[in-house]
Formats: sequence, C-alpha cells, structure tokens
Amino acid sequence: MNKTSGFFALLFFTSSLSALAGHHEHGDAHHGHNAKKGVEAYIISPKNGETVTSPITVVFGLKGMGIAPAGIEKKHTGHHHLLIDTDIPSANEPIPADDNHRHFGKGQTETSLELSPGEHTLQLLIGNHSHMQHAEPVVSEKITITVE
Repeated sequence: MNKTSGFFALLFFTSSLSALAGHHEHGDAHHGHNAKKGVEAYIISPKNGETVTSPITVVFGLKGMGIAPAGIEKKHTGHHHLLIDTDIPSANEPIPADDNHRHFGKGQTETSLELSPGEHTLQLLIGNHSHMQHAEPVVSEKITITVE
C-alpha cells in the first residue's frame, strides 16, 4: 500500500468512527434525537368509543417532552402529527402530509376536524424538527370514534 492509499484508508476509517460516535450520541440522522424515557402522547378529547358530531375538536396531550415548532432542533422536543384512519408510517421517511397525516408544525395542541359520518380512528405521532419519528416512536393509543 502506498502512502496516498494508506492516507485515504485512514481518513475513511476515522470518518466512519466519527459518524458512528455521532450516531450514538445524537441519535439516528433520520430520526433526530431519541425521546426521553417515560414520554407519553395521548388524545385528551374525544375519548375512545365516543360518538361525536362534525366538526370535531381534537385536543392533544404530551407528557415528559416539550413541544417545539418544525424546523427548530431542540433535544427532547417534537410536534404533533394526527393520523386519521391510517397506520403509523415508515420510520425511514418523513411523516407524509396528506388528509390522513395532519401536521401541526407550529406547535399546536388542538385542532378542529371535519369528518364524514361513520367510524374513524385517530392516533398521535410526535415528529422531530424535520417531521421524522424519534428513534423510539412517541405515539398515542389509537382511538376509534363514531361521527353522526
């Protein structure tokens, strides 16, 4: 191995170690910081099994973690995403923004929804500053409501 090859091999090796150390300390780049232990997301209102009329006011709850707007990277914070009639999305991509994945990137803690009559599911998912799930997802229980 010549000096140039050895230099680049050493540079690659130390860069790899540095990246691994950063991953351990700061969490996965795709997920941002890890959420603290004991964090809980929950829906305050409506209650699971409740029959409601549209528009529905949904009130979000979060314990053990702070709320920060999207784009603001601060450890142990995130913002709400409301999943409507859908499952938790892939952890490897940003949380989608569509009718089934509502973003509350300004730090909102409640919303008013127009839902069609029938049964619907609601679930909260906390996203980081770039709309990614935390390394250990912070999600509420999925509730079912009936809209008259």
